[in-house]
Amino acid sequence: MKILMVCLGNICRSPLAEGILRKHLESLNLPHSIDSAGTINFHSGSAPDPRAIEVAADNGIDISGLSARQVNKMDFEKFDFIFAMDRNNYKDLTSLSTREQQKRIYLFLDFAGLGQKDVPDPYYGNKKQFEEVFELLDHASLQVSAKLLKNNSL
Repeated sequence: MKILMVCLGNICRSPLAEGILRKHLESLNLPHSIDSAGTINFHSGSAPDPRAIEVAADNGIDISGLSARQVNKMDFEKFDFIFAMDRNNYKDLTSLSTREQQKRIYLFLDFAGLGQKDVPDPYYGNKKQFEEVFELLDHASLQVSAKLLKNNSL
């Protein structure tokens, strides 16, 4: 299965989500390909935010080699699941895709069964906000991994 994690600039939430979900899927030996992207190209080519890299590393995940990129039209065909970190990104993704492609786009926390909540953007915060986002994404990724494992075994 091919999974895309999406936030605004692809330097905070979506690279964290990519690294965390990758860790959980690997622990389940679930075949996957995972990537992340942003709905804007402001940070394209940049590494994740240093605070995201640090918090991920504190939790045994290396996201330092990731590079920000913008979502493109091919992503809507390539990926089986496209997870938006918040409702604004969800809205942007659905406006760029066809009705058929929209069936692959989900709010990450909603798909995880945590409700229609947004993953808060820690960009203007400090390391503590990044740690809180990490914990939220980790909890959601556990739920999503279990759901994908169940769906994969059907």
